[in-house]
Amino acid sequence: MPKKPSHEEDEFFAKEEANQLHALAQERARKMKEEELENLKKLHFMHCPKCGFDLKAIQFKSLTIDKCFHCNGTFLDAGELEALAGKESDFLHRVVAVFKR
Repeated sequence: MPKKPSHEEDEFFAKEEANQLHALAQERARKMKEEELENLKKLHFMHCPKCGFDLKAIQFKSLTIDKCFHCNGTFLDAGELEALAGKESDFLHRVVAVFKR
């Protein structure tokens, strides 16, 4: 006569199945989030955050910066402000002075 699985065994396999389903759901959510982020990037990449028009990459003192020719906004990527400040001794002080009252 076949043995019936014990309650603990049933519980173990139920937990294992639940853990696998949870892991699959998390992976599916991560992929959806990646796709969503990629779609947002495609929608907004190289568009002015101020007015929404296209940004153009221009060379300025050996750096490539993004310029909006509609609203005349100039946008720097991470590290570009520090790179500019390193080339001119008083550059960062002048930028900070603009924001001081």
